[in-house]
Amino acid sequence: MSDINQSEQNSALITRFYEAFNRLDAETMAACYSDDVLFSDPVFGELRGRQAGDMWRMLTSRAKEFSVRFDNVRADERTGAAHWVATYLFSQTGRTVVNDIQARFVFRDGKICEHHDQFDLWRWSRQALGAKGALLGWTPLVQNAIRAQAQKGLKAFQAGR
Repeated sequence: MSDINQSEQNSALITRFYEAFNRLDAETMAACYSDDVLFSDPVFGELRGRQAGDMWRMLTSRAKEFSVRFDNVRADERTGAAHWVATYLFSQTGRTVVNDIQARFVFRDGKICEHHDQFDLWRWSRQALGAKGALLGWTPLVQNAIRAQAQKGLKAFQAGR
């Protein structure tokens, strides 16, 4: 297979992933991943394999007033990137969050084997948590509490499946 075809297929895979996300279709999203995928972001930290798919299953099953826009999809035969913006109601506070994210991908055998999302956790916490996030969201204490809550939620979701 030529590198150009592989690049196009990898770009199409990223597009399929985000189109599924916009439909809240976590099964299609998870099917884009290799079985041993490594996912990382500032909230969940590193997730591997089924944990990553379960995170998307949890997030899509709980999504309220949700939409995702994505652009700047690009890929070569091994790596890719995209920009995406998720808008949703944060269920714990009822506040609207607009999260602006840069994603990086690594591909293997027609699947995403690494997915790294980067965003400003302090900006996210200001939106999601209001005054507490604005005043303290930059501190390691609050950021670690956000991460712990996310991990706790994922574990509870997985236990209930």
